[in-house]
Amino acid sequence: MIDFQRYLLIAAIAALSLMLLVEWRNFELENSTPLSASATVDTSAQNPAEPAALTSNNEEMPSLQSASAALPDPVMKKASEQLISLSNDVLKLKIDPRGGDIVYSELEKFAAELHSKERFVLLENNGQRSFIAQSGLIGDNATDTAEGRPLFSANSNSKTLEEGSDEVVLDLHYAYSDSISIIKRFTLKRGEYQVRMDYLVNNLSDQPFNATLFTQLRRDNSTDPGASNNGGMFAMHPFLGVAYASNDDLYNKLRFEKMREKPLNQTVNGGWIAMVQHYFLNAWVPQQDSQNQLSTVVTQQSMNIARITQPGFSVAAGSQGGASAILYSGPKDQYRLEEIAPGLDLSVDYGWLWWIAQPIFWLLVKLHGFLGNWGLSIIAVTVLVKALFFQLNAKAFTSMANMRRVQPKLVELRERYANDKQKQSQAMMELYKKEKINPVGGCLPMVVQMPVFISLYWVLMESVELRHSPFMLWIHDLSSMDPYFVLPLIMGTTMFFQQKLNPPPPDPMQAKVMQWMPVIFTFFFLFFPAGLVLYWVVNNSLSILQQYIISKRIEKSGLPTR
Repeated sequence: MIDFQRYLLIAAIAALSLMLLVEWRNFELENSTPLSASATVDTSAQNPAEPAALTSNNEEMPSLQSASAALPDPVMKKASEQLISLSNDVLKLKIDPRGGDIVYSELEKFAAELHSKERFVLLENNGQRSFIAQSGLIGDNATDTAEGRPLFSANSNSKTLEEGSDEVVLDLHYAYSDSISIIKRFTLKRGEYQVRMDYLVNNLSDQPFNATLFTQLRRDNSTDPGASNNGGMFAMHPFLGVAYASNDDLYNKLRFEKMREKPLNQTVNGGWIAMVQHYFLNAWVPQQDSQNQLSTVVTQQSMNIARITQPGFSVAAGSQGGASAILYSGPKDQYRLEEIAPGLDLSVDYGWLWWIAQPIFWLLVKLHGFLGNWGLSIIAVTVLVKALFFQLNAKAFTSMANMRRVQPKLVELRERYANDKQKQSQAMMELYKKEKINPVGGCLPMVVQMPVFISLYWVLMESVELRHSPFMLWIHDLSSMDPYFVLPLIMGTTMFFQQKLNPPPPDPMQAKVMQWMPVIFTFFFLFFPAGLVLYWVVNNSLSILQQYIISKRIEKSGLPTR
């Protein structure tokens, strides 16, 4: 007779260990969503109501010329020395007057490292790392081509949100001709990470001004500065690449290394495109009431470009007009991103168990609003989850306690029918039936905890709200590993004591495997986020208390309990 209860429990623990390891590594190795590169646009004419067609000759600047008239692949110039600063209370930007590109964004509310006075930098172009947000005009009256970019001028080299004001506006001026002037306007509102960018064309000529607005993110292949370096082989390597919304799916992903073989080229209703990294993202959001073209390019200099081309616009002679877009450069605040564009909030990726992770995150946020501490919120969530499955756990612990009570009889049956496995199995099944014991009932708590545990893992990994969040004493960051390994050791100890409350397996091999389980789990948990280990410690402690009370009650009565 195979000891179903013990083998299934071992299988459940092994499965949980494997799932944890796989989920950890999947943070780095997650497959990108299959993309279609078949979408094409007619390049024979430019219709202001349709997105413009682009060439695909590895250009950093898009072109509306035919593919046969390929422009040389330009080398991007370094940012001008006289960068223009624009900032509000949460975001500090630097803009290059050559092209009006945003070449620097600093998040004032987020530290670069734990306890660091330096702020987290999302966009930068400093020679060591290149990540910038570009925009410009192409088409009949293009200002931005592979040969050059317009040089804007500004009345001030620095604009800051003033006390009492709700927004700050920076205007960059460019004289396209004697009779046509262009303003590239950037608007920042108080408390916002989104930048509104407007092209305002004043056409005093006797001919229409026809152009197409493109916006793009341009990044090298440098590592994610927001990813944790702690944990050695278990260090977090979350998704780094392009995300976008299509007509078929509000959230799609494309890793940088896949962009050469499967470049994106789709026309979508509204949409957006972003470059996503751990906790933060940059996203261009075009006008949502138009057909926009999304595309990706990898240049000869190995620069990764994610681009949006809006429909062409025309400004009649003697009138004014233009086009606009929004750049978001900030944290993955899913509730704020949800308001900006459909699907943008899905960049907070909780994996395939999102339907469990989302309620957990919502509950954590609500509890944090009351408790004011994310560690206490995790403890409260653990207690509530435990209460939710109280009856299920009680039945499982009752089954395990009853198994422990009849363990001497099971050993006797094994010895009596040591040479006849069939009779041994039959006798043990009769004993289970007589004692009203479910031999697999003890596995249920582990099985129930697995999806909740994995979901909480994703919540801790992806939620920027928990980044650098302290708990108490030596735990200064719940999203990273315990620096002194105290919580993992406590977790291993609680697992050891919980194991002692279970019936010992008669089979020597099973007994050895079970003895090593606390050690194996402790090793895994050394590198897991402290918040995740905290959840497991509290959960184990509550399980020990519940299991101890049930076991003592059954031992005292000497009778099976359903």
